[in-house]
Amino acid sequence: MLARALIVLLVVLNLGVAAWWMARDETAPAAVAVEPPAGVARLQLLRERTPAAAASRPSVVPAPDAPAPTAQPAAPTAEAPAHGMPATAPPAAATDVDVATHCYALGPFSDAGKVAAAQRQLQPRMARLHVREVVSAKRRDWRVWLPQQADRAAAQALVERISAAGFSDYYIVASGDEANSISLGRYGSEESARRRQAALQAAGFPDVRADALGDAPASATWIDVASSAPLAEADGKALGAQRVEPIDCDTVPAAPVAASR
Repeated sequence: MLARALIVLLVVLNLGVAAWWMARDETAPAAVAVEPPAGVARLQLLRERTPAAAASRPSVVPAPDAPAPTAQPAAPTAEAPAHGMPATAPPAAATDVDVATHCYALGPFSDAGKVAAAQRQLQPRMARLHVREVVSAKRRDWRVWLPQQADRAAAQALVERISAAGFSDYYIVASGDEANSISLGRYGSEESARRRQAALQAAGFPDVRADALGDAPASATWIDVASSAPLAEADGKALGAQRVEPIDCDTVPAAPVAASR
């Protein structure tokens, strides 16, 4: 009997404890409020948020995605050539290549007809051709004189007048085609001869003359050519040239030009 009574007592005690546990106040003890420093937001747990606080917070709406930029075709570069073209364009083909390695001066020619004929034959065969006229640098002397007088006595009387006017450098031509003429000086330039003539004329001798001595300076025509093949002396002779002389190719102009003095 005693054992049964103890069992009943334990059951009643357990039931009482269970009823107390279920009926107890679950309110948590108030937390101690701690104020954070100025300017620092208070930390709040998610479970501490109320529906009203959650509703008062602004909702963050994600911005719509920006449209993706349209892909532009890449400009052709050396690394990525466009449309299948090579990265580096091939160099342009060379034009008007001057392959001349032999240059000559053909001449002198005796007349203009031979020059024109030689030029017509050479033009299609030469890379370059230039016609030039060379004027001789031969010096021309000048003389000042008075024409023949009637006789020796007349020439002598005229010489005495010239001397009295203050002029020297004179003599009477004794013989030949110009016998009894009076030479008044020989000069190396026309300018000097003209000055002597003007001075004598101003002194009262209007018949004084100034003339050039010797022939006029000679001129000769040459043709300079640049050729891809050598020319022989016989080739020049066949064209009417007296000689064929090698020259520097740099002296032959790049384009044919007319003959000039």
